[in-house]
Amino acid sequence: MSAHGVGGGRTRGVVVAIDGPAGAGKTTVSRRVADALGYTRVDTGALYRAIALRAKEEGVAWSDGAALATLAARLQLSFAGTPVHLHIDGRDREADIRAPDISQGASIVSSHPEVRAALLDLQRSLGKDGGVVLEGRDIGTVVFPDAEVKIFLTASDDERARRRQAELASRGVDSDLATVRSEMMERDRRDSSRPVAPLAAASDSVRVDTTGLSMDEVVQKLVDIVRQRAAR
Repeated sequence: MSAHGVGGGRTRGVVVAIDGPAGAGKTTVSRRVADALGYTRVDTGALYRAIALRAKEEGVAWSDGAALATLAARLQLSFAGTPVHLHIDGRDREADIRAPDISQGASIVSSHPEVRAALLDLQRSLGKDGGVVLEGRDIGTVVFPDAEVKIFLTASDDERARRRQAELASRGVDSDLATVRSEMMERDRRDSSRPVAPLAAASDSVRVDTTGLSMDEVVQKLVDIVRQRAAR
């Protein structure tokens, strides 16, 4: 398995770890924060989505940790393009990994210790040079425990469900709000209770509740935090 970063020509900066549950705004916020800072953005959740997608296509059960780890080891995963998309074996699969069933599959796949171990070095390699914003669920606790900036984004359950439904609608996917909320809560439960690298806020992270805040307000808040930490 190999990976390639994105961007180029930027000055060295800090490692920014953004964690939090689904629907908290991590994807949009991390993208805009990275743009504002001139940093590279890495969506680590996309890597687990990639494993779930390819497993589904190859008939590998999401419950088979050993087989999934073997699959992960032979995939070529990279982030490239403008906007940055995930590529699997050189092919842009960004749209495919965002399907609702793959979201659930990624949560199941990521619960396997073997899969997390297979992707750990890859994730660390993507951020080793600094000047990077990584989003996920265990970036500040496991992947980069020494990150200079750790953010834990959250929002109310209802707010997160509405955002998730709006995201699906933007991709032409019809969904029922109650179903979206139920699936989101189940994913939260699974991600928070897995024995390895559970979803959790690092003890030294800054908790940011995005409920009721505009995206501009959230982005500015995070950019200010990063600049303050980077200046130390």
